[in-house]
Amino acid sequence: MADDQQLWGYPEVAAHLGISVGATRSRKSRGSLPPPDDDSVPDRPRWKPSTFQSWRPVGRGFRSDLHGSTRQKTIPTN
Repeated sequence: MADDQQLWGYPEVAAHLGISVGATRSRKSRGSLPPPDDDSVPDRPRWKPSTFQSWRPVGRGFRSDLHGSTRQKTIPTN
């Protein structure tokens, strides 16, 4: 299957987001993930990788400092 037609399940989405599969399932049930591109199989949603290219998670518990931030952390000196 070509990359543009590849579909991600929970394990691939979890790896992409850097969270567990359980956390990915939880986010899906709360509506904190984009809608699946394929939901033809019950309980096995699938997403195109391109769906996550411009999508950024937001909300409680999201560590934006771990995902794509280029800002340097400053360590205070005493």
